[in-house]
Amino acid sequence: MTSSTTTDASFVPTGPWHKSSYTNDRGECVEVAEGPVTGVRDTKHRELGVLHFSAAEWRAFLSTAMTDTR
Repeated sequence: MTSSTTTDASFVPTGPWHKSSYTNDRGECVEVAEGPVTGVRDTKHRELGVLHFSAAEWRAFLSTAMTDTR
């Protein structure tokens, strides 16, 4: 997968930010904004930036994560 931390407007996620469903009770989680470009950021350190993934990259990640039972 490739990722980008650019501030180019074409890399701005269009969906609302929401916390991962895997958030634990210590608050260690990420937030995701999905759309043509998906953004992923650390909930505790939003100021550190956003990783950006294309829709195809994000679908591939989710597909792999949902089938990986390790």
